[in-house]
Amino acid sequence: MIELSIIILVLNEAENIGLLIRQVRGLLERYGITYEIVVVDGGSRDRSVEIAKGEGARVIIQSKTGFANAILEGFKFSKGEKILTLDCDFSHPPDVIPKMLEKIGEADIVVASRYVKGGSSTMSFTRYFLSRALNLLLHHGLSLPINDITSGFRIYKRKVVDSIKSKNFEILPEILIEAYSKGWNIIEMPFCYMPRRTGSSHLKIFKFASGYLMVFLRLWKNRNSINYADYDERGYNSRIFLQRSWHRKRYDIIMGFIDRKRPLADLGCGSSRIIQDLTEAVAVDISLDKLRYIRKSNKYLVNARLGALPFKDGKFYCVICSEVIEHTREDRIFDEMKRILAPQGILVVGTPDYGGWRWRVIEFFYGLLQPGGYRDQHISRYSNLSLKNILTSHGFSILEQKYIYGAELIIKAIKNA
Repeated sequence: MIELSIIILVLNEAENIGLLIRQVRGLLERYGITYEIVVVDGGSRDRSVEIAKGEGARVIIQSKTGFANAILEGFKFSKGEKILTLDCDFSHPPDVIPKMLEKIGEADIVVASRYVKGGSSTMSFTRYFLSRALNLLLHHGLSLPINDITSGFRIYKRKVVDSIKSKNFEILPEILIEAYSKGWNIIEMPFCYMPRRTGSSHLKIFKFASGYLMVFLRLWKNRNSINYADYDERGYNSRIFLQRSWHRKRYDIIMGFIDRKRPLADLGCGSSRIIQDLTEAVAVDISLDKLRYIRKSNKYLVNARLGALPFKDGKFYCVICSEVIEHTREDRIFDEMKRILAPQGILVVGTPDYGGWRWRVIEFFYGLLQPGGYRDQHISRYSNLSLKNILTSHGFSILEQKYIYGAELIIKAIKNA
């Protein structure tokens, strides 16, 4: 079993590759880590390949040109449980690696960052300015909690790499944003970026900048889609007043309807602020990505469908099912909610009220402003009357109801003894 694969991308690095491999090897052997060094060569015309093989590295000759293909081929041929990528020119100091290995125990990806407290960068003003500006744009424009999105000095757990599908040229931000959308935990640690030890850089500054700008524009269009694990959480903190207000009113109503001290389950919880604040509740969702995302706050996570809940009868005193029933046509969802509730247990269910005009108008404009949102996922439509009739027929009595802007209905009901 190999604990760590070190991937080094090489193009005419004969002056650096031998020394780098020796330093990395000596470092890892002192720490007793089982490892492999995988060198991906992009067509060197010097002695890079010969030197790398002589130092015991496994050399992969890149089959397709481009930085992204080099990274992907390195991933493909590596065997370690963890994978670390670093540059061959000593701009990524090898002595940072042990600290990164310590941090990976806390996360799924560790990014060595120039732009967090304790980090720094030694480079020309032009290159620093472009790098800093691009990272600020990606950080704020895509609402990613990562400051150095373009850093290539990273360590990944194998399960993360296996889940990534990105194959674009600007693969560094692509990997992070796809990993983040799947709920993987990403953390940064500071390091000092050093100037190249010898030789000249292969990086073309303005080509680099324009490529990342194109990535930003493409990703920005999709950032608000439901495919991102933090979709619900972002609504609570949205810069858009109506969206933020809506989520916070829903939070206040539901929190006011429940007893947080009793056994509770949130069905179809997503990444909402509600479930993240109910740290002892059981979080149930069909999306593994969203459950993975809320690991930071919740420990009781269940991947299941509403129509087949894996709980004993009468397990919970309270069940929340907010903004879920409109997304499914499963007939058994109300039977299942009733089954897992204890007698006199509380059900809190919320859904858009299609019986009135307000939600229909809001939904129309919402679809125009946020085409990747939930509107197109509403396949079952309830009115105030129809939802109450369903609940009553399943043995519930209505205790209270409240509206958000007269459009979203939230009902508190009790299971009859």
